[in-house]
Formats: sequence, structure tokens, C-alpha cells
Amino acid sequence: MNPQTVLVIDDERDIRELLTITLGRMDLQVDAVGTVAEARRALAERSYDLCFTDMRLPDGTGHEIIELIAASHPDMPVAMITAYGNVDAAVNALKAGAFDFVSKPVDIQMLRGLVRTALRLAEEKRTGAAAAKTGESGDRLIGSSAAMQQVRATIAKLARNQAPVYIAGESGVGKELVARLIHEQGPRASGPFVPVNCGAIPSELMESEFFGHRKGSFTGASTDKEGLFQAAQGGTLFLDEVAELPLHMQVKLLRAIQEKAVRPIGGRDEIPVDVRILSATHKNLGQLVEQGQFRQDLFYRINVIELRVPPLRERRGDVPQLSAFILKALAGKSGESVGQLSPSARDALEAYDFPGNVRELENILERAMAMCDGSTIEAADLMLPQRSARTGADTPAAGVAAVAPPPASANGGLDDYISNLERTAIVKALEESRYNKTAAARKLGITFRALRYKLKKLGID
Repeated sequence: MNPQTVLVIDDERDIRELLTITLGRMDLQVDAVGTVAEARRALAERSYDLCFTDMRLPDGTGHEIIELIAASHPDMPVAMITAYGNVDAAVNALKAGAFDFVSKPVDIQMLRGLVRTALRLAEEKRTGAAAAKTGESGDRLIGSSAAMQQVRATIAKLARNQAPVYIAGESGVGKELVARLIHEQGPRASGPFVPVNCGAIPSELMESEFFGHRKGSFTGASTDKEGLFQAAQGGTLFLDEVAELPLHMQVKLLRAIQEKAVRPIGGRDEIPVDVRILSATHKNLGQLVEQGQFRQDLFYRINVIELRVPPLRERRGDVPQLSAFILKALAGKSGESVGQLSPSARDALEAYDFPGNVRELENILERAMAMCDGSTIEAADLMLPQRSARTGADTPAAGVAAVAPPPASANGGLDDYISNLERTAIVKALEESRYNKTAAARKLGITFRALRYKLKKLGID
């Protein structure tokens, strides 16, 4: 079997020798050149499995090499070698199509991890394994609309490099599923996928959760603990609701991403980490940057490439297909027969705006399956909020949360009346916050724990 080949392009003799020796010990065949012209000749004469190029060269730039490889050798991963701390150059290289970047001075352990990941990607492209993975995992992204076809195509493209991706979209559109698919279709698929909800970690515990701690570093630290970065080693760290990170943590996260290393609390040395960063939030990060609530440097670092996931109202034609998939999954959990939508129910769903998107559709169908007679769901079983003819606002459907004051002879008494008022207020807050429970609790002026208790007490999904 012929050894895999690597082209190294750098005008510094020491860097060329270091990479040649290191890669040679990995049983790779290395060609090393020092100019753009020499690189063009080498690329014209043979095909390589991987390329490393410096940013600044005597007769041109590394960006020229990236553009040349993208046009003539699209299956070849290329990594940019950048000066220490030159984040702008690294980001620009990733946007231009680079697979990843390496900072000088070169960390040998990190370099080896990058090479292994890049060569797995190159091998998958040659054998067609990447296309097979795309077909298998893409089956979970339901919908044949043009918008979803574009999302699938973008996922397949993004899976081929290591650029940080910011996944934008409203609550409930499926941002975590998109992140998982990017991970599963890429060369890190065999590594861990570690999702973390940044809004669910108490501020005082964030540093320990992300970077770990050493035994005795603070009260209660009875053992060493690895953080989320270490847990995602060799794989992907998905930062959901990244807008919820406090500013002090944004600074520490930026450093960890830039340096590709973390220092546990109480630790003396930094630990190199090989992790791809994907992030998401339903908020407008650009607007938060303008308001000073999110660091601009971190925003540009995690938002190298943005992928927008469309809301359900922009792909109404996918609703019947999504509904069929969800009903089949619900039947599998309950052991009952698969529910069917009547024509009127299907029309009602397609006409509805779904402020809570796919997550709301799942809740509506689960409730409808519990309420309907038999296995056919009628429009009335869906209990969708109705549009007010006067204001155009959503008003609850009859029997759900439209609560009028009871007559004096009502059997339920005051407790039931108060419960109905609470139910009305909670359902309204959930709808207005697009089923984001944290936001709904804030709108109601109660704690998240109190809201969770009331949801359980009142039987609200």
C-alpha cells in the first residue's frame, strides 16, 4: 500500500524540517517547498492527501494556495500555518475553505491530531463513505422543501472542514439536530459529540464545567474533574444558547478556542484540546454585540460560518411529512397504532404559524393523540390557538385555555377558578416566548423551578 502524501509550503527552513520529521514519523511521505511557484509545480505534478501552507510566502500568500486547491483539488484538505495569536488570519483562512489552522510555534501533539482527522476525511472522500454517512444521518432531517434541501447541502459542505459554525434559528427548529448531523457526517464522527446548554449552568460553576478542576482547588473539589472541552477531545463541542454566557466566561472561552488549550482550575499547565466548536442560539447575536452584551471578538471567532435553520412557517409544505414522522415515533413509544391526520387537521396544521416550530408541533401531536377518539386526529383534537378577527393575535382554542369567570354556582369553586387563571397566563407566556420555558418564567415573574412545578401541577406539556 502506497504511503499517504503531504505537501508542506513554508519559507522557513526550520518549520519545513519540523513538519517533515514529525509527519515522516507518522509514516507519511512529505514534499516541502518554500514558495507559491514551487507549490504550483508540485500540485501540477502529483496528487496529495493533505497540504500545509504558511500564510505569508515570498511570492504570494497562503490564500492563493487555498483558492488553487479548492478549484483544482477540492477533495484535498489544506491547513493554514499562522503566526501565534493571529486570529484574523486563521478565521479568513477557514472562510476561504481551509480545513483547519496551526499556530506557530507548532504544537506537535495538536499537529498529529489534526493530521489524523484530515486524512480520515480524505479517505472518506475517496471511498465514498462520506456520501453514505450523509444519506444515513440526513434521514432524521425531515422535509423535502427547497429550504430544507439547502440546509442538507450546507450541512454536507460544512462537515468537510473544521471551521466553527454558528447555527441560527428560532426556538424549536432543530438546531441541535443540525449540529449532530454536521458532526456525524464529518471526520470526527467516531469522536464524542458533547452538547451543553450554556443557559443551564450556574455562573459560579461555569469555569469548572468547561475546563475542569484539580483536587483541592476549591471547597468541595474532592477529586480531579475533567471539563467539557476534555470530554469532547477528538470530537465536537456544541454550545447551545451561547448568548447566555456571562461576559467573564466569554473571555475565557475565547482564549480556549484561540489557543486550542485549557487550564483546569487549580492546574499549573494548559492542556491541549482537539475540539471542533459548533454554537447556536435563538437570539440575534449581532444585535447583542452592538448592545455590548456579547463580545465582538468571540462573535467573529464562533461565527466563521453561519447556518440559518428556517422556521416551520417558511416550509409549510413539510408539515404533513413531519407530522407523519412524529406520529410514527409516538406510536413506537406508546405501543399504540400510528395516528393519522384527517384532511381538516392537515389543513389546520399547514395554516398555523408554529411560533414554537418543530418542538411545538411535537407537543401538539402528542396532546392530540391523547385526546382523539381512535387513531384519526381531527382539527378539533389539535386545539390550535385561533386568530382573532379583530386584532390578528392568537387566542386559545375552546377547551384549552379560554377561561371565563365561572358562575357563582360553579362546582369547582375558587381553587379551580384560580388554577384556570394560572393555566391561561402560563399558556399565553409560553406562546409569546415561543415555548422557551426560561423566557416564559421571566415573563411571568417567577423562577424557572416554580414554572416547572406549575407545569406539572396543571398538566401542561
